Amino acid sequence: MTRGTVGELMHPGVIACEPDASLGEVALLLVRHRIHAVFVAGDDGEPTGVLTDIDLLAGEWLAGDEEGLAVMRGITAGELMSAPPQTIDVAATAGEAAARLRAGGIGRLLVVDQDRAVGVISVSDLVAGLARRRTVPRNVGGAMSQAIVVCRPEATLEAAARAMTERRSRSVVVVDEGGTVAGIITGHDLLALHEQPEGGELVRDLMTRELRTITRDASLREAADLMLLHEVHRLVVIDAERPLAPPVGLVSTADIAAAMAEPESVWRGGAAGRE
Repeated sequence: MTRGTVGELMHPGVIACEPDASLGEVALLLVRHRIHAVFVAGDDGEPTGVLTDIDLLAGEWLAGDEEGLAVMRGITAGELMSAPPQTIDVAATAGEAAARLRAGGIGRLLVVDQDRAVGVISVSDLVAGLARRRTVPRNVGGAMSQAIVVCRPEATLEAAARAMTERRSRSVVVVDEGGTVAGIITGHDLLALHEQPEGGELVRDLMTRELRTITRDASLREAADLMLLHEVHRLVVIDAERPLAPPVGLVSTADIAAAMAEPESVWRGGAAGRE
């Protein structure tokens, strides 16, 4: 499952800051780009160090009083960074990158090509590589997301929005105390708050209670037909023998598009799905 090279799995390009950047500016870069580390550029533009979100947490205690806060505000990225950054060649294998990350207990490596930084490979990139399907899914069970984001009805709308943003999900499944699905809240549901900021405070105020469900053995064609019929982008996947049990997954338009994009799929000219 670790096939591939660093160059194939890495994120091209490097998010970097100047050595004199403040910790607040570094934090803004981390949030804006949804990353966990920023590299610090040298005079030639090449990274000379790295500053992670963990590094920022280490200085939190300095803000306990006005004097400590003043000290923290004066610290720069160049002063707090770890140097030099750990690097790996663009042609190295995914296995080599994984071994380096595990051995060093670190989250990322700077990818270089002939001593020039060309990208970054992180734990998340290697995990994403493992998520790539080896076979084209033929039914809902093969295409669905088994790891789904859930919350309780009494969760705040702010928490739901944060979960969608952090998990890069367009929906959150709402479950009650027993794990039974009570509804679903989507990004479109939350759009109402921009029009009516006082429209509700809790997930139960905006969630959709009328769920569209499907079983894992249903075909992708059946899933697509249901989505088109009810004008929805996702279906909750349930166990046919235990319909009131916690959901087994979620299948979305994005999941079906991903199946269509597989190299061996019939939509890409492959033989899969023809028989």
